[in-house]
Amino acid sequence: MLSACGYTTQSSLDPKYRTIYVAPFENQSRAYGTQAALTNAVRRKFISDGRLRLVEHERADLVLEGVILSYNLRGLTFDEDDEVTQFLTVITAGARLTEGATGEIVWQDPLISGETTFYTRQTGQTADRLRGNAGAYVPTVRSFASDEENRGASESIEQLATELFYRTVEPW
Repeated sequence: MLSACGYTTQSSLDPKYRTIYVAPFENQSRAYGTQAALTNAVRRKFISDGRLRLVEHERADLVLEGVILSYNLRGLTFDEDDEVTQFLTVITAGARLTEGATGEIVWQDPLISGETTFYTRQTGQTADRLRGNAGAYVPTVRSFASDEENRGASESIEQLATELFYRTVEPW
């Protein structure tokens, strides 16, 4: 029955790919420190998954490269004094996966994003509601004005890393 809907427990990643190099992400945004956090988050996903082993650039079947293009913070909800009580953070990147030996592009995407919302401290609502394993594994970025924004940026990075990871191991 499950085969009728296209469900499978196997990866759609070509079995000829066994290793990957994740290059340090470049940062063209105003968000200082996000490049190391994103690079580490993506690498951690490959290590945890195990389908592709992280290796040096020279030995890699695949090479993942990317650039953080923007960090956007936008107010979503406001109180009676027109102060922001909930923000949306969006981190956008461009990325490319190439074959290590030939340089042939496997996929590239000029705009991939990770986003989340967070409440300001004044609302009395907690910002400690990160999805998935983000709360356990993502070190908080420390580049922003508040702890809440730092945690929001960290979760956006985690979401972006997840997108990049799945785009690589499940390319369908």
